[in-house]
Amino acid sequence: MNYRLLALSLLSVAGLSACNTHSTTMCTDAPQSEWQDQDAFQSTLLNQGYKINEFKVTDGNCYEIYGFDAKDNKVEIYFNPVDGSIVKQESH
Repeated sequence: MNYRLLALSLLSVAGLSACNTHSTTMCTDAPQSEWQDQDAFQSTLLNQGYKINEFKVTDGNCYEIYGFDAKDNKVEIYFNPVDGSIVKQESH
């Protein structure tokens, strides 16, 4: 068996696995019982002028929206579901 080929293969697999990891935006470690109601939170955002195309709860315990802000800029925003603060925002 060619040990050099085996070693290179294992290194390649390890390298690809490392490239596949991504960081998760964490918003809170509070229990969901302390989070704002999802529907009420979305209503608040709509009243502030946001247009929500997609709303979801992320693996990092965030409320995340894809849509548009009050100035009609396309945005992706992560909110802390406890206090509603913006944790991360990207404009596109």
